Amino acid sequence: DYLMALLLGFDRAIQRGLISKHVMNRLLDVFVGNVILTTEREEAARSLGFAPPLFILVSPTGKCNLRCVGCYAASDPGNHASLDFDTFDRILTEKRELWGSHFTVISGGEPFMWRDGQRGLLDMVARHPSDLFMVYTNSTLITDDVAKRMAELGNITPAISVEGFEEETDARRGKGVYRRILTAFENLRRHGVPFGVSATPTRLNWETIVSDRFTDFYFEGEGAVYGWLFQYMPIGRGQSLDLMVPPEQRVAMLGRMQRLVRERKVFLADFWNSGTVSNGCICAGRPGGYFYIDWNGNIAPCGFVPYATDNIYTIYANGGSVNTALDSPLFKQIRAWQDQYGYAEPGERTQNWLCPCVIRDHFQLLKEAVCDTRAKPINEEAAIALRDGDYCRGMAHYGQELKQLADPIWAEQYVDTPT
Repeated sequence: DYLMALLLGFDRAIQRGLISKHVMNRLLDVFVGNVILTTEREEAARSLGFAPPLFILVSPTGKCNLRCVGCYAASDPGNHASLDFDTFDRILTEKRELWGSHFTVISGGEPFMWRDGQRGLLDMVARHPSDLFMVYTNSTLITDDVAKRMAELGNITPAISVEGFEEETDARRGKGVYRRILTAFENLRRHGVPFGVSATPTRLNWETIVSDRFTDFYFEGEGAVYGWLFQYMPIGRGQSLDLMVPPEQRVAMLGRMQRLVRERKVFLADFWNSGTVSNGCICAGRPGGYFYIDWNGNIAPCGFVPYATDNIYTIYANGGSVNTALDSPLFKQIRAWQDQYGYAEPGERTQNWLCPCVIRDHFQLLKEAVCDTRAKPINEEAAIALRDGDYCRGMAHYGQELKQLADPIWAEQYVDTPT
C-alpha cells in the first residue's frame, strides 16, 4: 500500500508537470539506481559481516530562524553550534564507501542555515552527486534561486514542515510562516523539484492532519509527493506530555491514516503508527535503519532519543569511523531489544509493531538502557527528563495504555491465527 502510494504520488506530480525532466532523470539514476536496485549494500554486508544501516540522519546545525513550540532541537538565537564541512563530508563519504549507503536525511535546526565559511548545504549536496538527500526544513529560506539550484542538482527533495493550515502552522511556528511556506511550494513547482510535507500531530491538530481536507490541499492541490508525520514528542524546549496525541486518539489516527493511504493513494507515513511498514523500531543503527548525529557531533540512537555514548569528533580523533558508532553500548542494548521484540524473530513470535518505539512506547526499557550504559543527555531538557519522576511515570503509563488499545488491533489485523 505504501509503495504504491509513493509511486502514484510521483506519477501524479509527473502528469501535472511538477517534476522537471532533468530532476526525474537524476532521481531515476540516484534513487532507483543507487538506493533501490543497488547491490552495494549486499556487498558491504558480506565484507563487514553484518547488515549495515540504510542511512544516517544528520543535523548539521542548531541554528534556526524560527522558535517553534516544543522543538526537539531546542533552537534559539544563542545556539550556534554546527558541524564543520570536512567532518560532515567525511560522514557522508564513509557511509557510502563502507555501507553502500546512498541516502541521507538532513534535519536541524534549520538545515539551510548551515554554513562553513562560504559553503552551505547545497554545496555539500553537490559534492555527493550519487546520493539522495531528503531535507526536513521550515522552507522559509527556499527562495527562487535556491529552488533553481536544487533543480540543477536533482538529488535533493525537501520535506516541508506544516502543522495543518494557516491557523495551526502560524500558532506553532510564528505569524506569517504559513504564507512563506506557500511561496516555497510555488518556487519548487516552478523549477520542477519534488517535495513533501512534514507535520507534527498533537492533541490539538491530529484530526486536521489526517483529514481529507489536508490531503486535498497538500497532495492534490499543492502537489506534495509524500508526507511524514512525527507525533509530538515531549523532549524539547517547553516539553509537555499534555501535547502528545493521547493513546485513544493515536489509535483513531492510525485508522484514518491507513484509509488515506489505501483509498486516496497518498504516501502519509507516521514514525510510530507505521511500525508495521518498517518492521518495528529502526533506530540505533539497526540493519536497514539509521542513527542520528547532531550539530555537536553527538551520536544518538534516534532524533527523538536524546542520549549518547559516543561523539563523531572523538571517534575520528581516535582513528575510528562511522562503523565505530555501531559498537555503542547503548545502540547494542537497543538492538538486542529490537531483535527480541520481533525483528530477528519468526513471524509467530513478533510482538506488536503498532507499539514500536523504544522511547515513546517502551519508555522504562529506554530509561534502563540509558542508565545501564551511562549514556549522556545531549541537551539539558533530556537531563531534566530523566530526573523528573512525573515525566517518567507519564511516559511509562502512555505506553501501557497504548498497548491495551493496540493489542486487539494487532491480533485482529496482523496475527495469523490457525483455524
